[in-house]
Amino acid sequence: MKPGPVAAQTTASPSRSVAKTIETHGCSIVLRRVEGPAAREIFLHCQPPADVADPGPQAAAMYRAILGALEAEGGGLGSVVAETAFLRDLPSNLESVRAARRTAFAACDAAGHHPATLEIGQPPLNERACLEISIQALVPLGSPLQRSTVAAAPPCNCAECTNSRGLRIQVGDEVRFHAGGLYGPGDGAYEQTLGMFGLAEELLQRAGMEFRDVVRTWIHMRDIDRDYGALNRARRAFFAARGIEPAPASTGIGGGPVPGAHDLCLGIYAVKAGRPLVKTVMTSPTLNEASEYGADFVRGLRLQEANKAALLVSGTASIDEHGRTVHLDDLEAQADRMLVNIAALLERQGASFADVVHAITYLRHAADAERIRAKLRKAGFGGFPHALVVAPICRPDLLCETEALAVLPPPV
Repeated sequence: MKPGPVAAQTTASPSRSVAKTIETHGCSIVLRRVEGPAAREIFLHCQPPADVADPGPQAAAMYRAILGALEAEGGGLGSVVAETAFLRDLPSNLESVRAARRTAFAACDAAGHHPATLEIGQPPLNERACLEISIQALVPLGSPLQRSTVAAAPPCNCAECTNSRGLRIQVGDEVRFHAGGLYGPGDGAYEQTLGMFGLAEELLQRAGMEFRDVVRTWIHMRDIDRDYGALNRARRAFFAARGIEPAPASTGIGGGPVPGAHDLCLGIYAVKAGRPLVKTVMTSPTLNEASEYGADFVRGLRLQEANKAALLVSGTASIDEHGRTVHLDDLEAQADRMLVNIAALLERQGASFADVVHAITYLRHAADAERIRAKLRKAGFGGFPHALVVAPICRPDLLCETEALAVLPPPV
């Protein structure tokens, strides 16, 4: 299959970013590049070729396309700091996808560069896709990227836990830490939550950081209806014991973790700087605080990084200012309220949908795919890397949820 031409709409926003749609190797990539004083940050989402049916060949074509897109931005697979693979049938497709990744990243593995990787059972809304891939990459503008893999003692004896690790990178005077697919031992969700948070804490300490440096978490649950309450109780206990304030931005969502021995998995992003790190809790008059109903995360967190101002918007749904679900059984109205809430969070920080560089939308029912796409298009929520996947949401009456990352220039 020959690479297609690099095509697309290229747009710039006040965040000094550029968006591109690229068609290559039969794949479709939406890429957003952010130019900062210390580095070029690249966010992209890749869909597979329409004429390839099997997961291994789909993944191989996607990694070739991703490599080409990153090289065109001055980077390569060695620039990748975080990857999420959304798999339609995780048990059946995982090994062939991993084989394609091992081939693509062979040189990186040999050099000891291991991006934070999450593989999750969340079917893409694109029915022909066995998987879709989101990538975050970092291309330093000065000296070579300083990075190291941080490992911890496995929390249990399963094969997945033996690979518990994270990626520590240096950007200017900042240390950033990415980790994904962290699991905790235990018989139930409460114990597993404490275990995976404890593992994250151990990795952070080995990277010279603390859990209070975490600004964003992602928590995936095999059975969210059963386990969400226990997760919240354990998270509250863990945060209280360590004085975590403010809580990180977060998404808690349904999704199939890789190992059958674990029902939850965790991803984290942490930042520590040699200067005071300015964190601002993002609020909106359209939303209450999640802690009021027992969920310890903030609706959004603004972080003044060396390279950018990052607006980390937590998983957001059709919730009102009293914390109630609104517009029961009405997908379009729920999507409208979800987008109103996200827009309000961004607006208070001087941002808009035009500043979004990456998003994930979770849809409860796959049959609603075209309706949610139409609603997002109408609202102007697009033009950036955006994964749309099927996933159960934290309340049975919620039909959709979206998380987002927006970027503004750092202060002069």
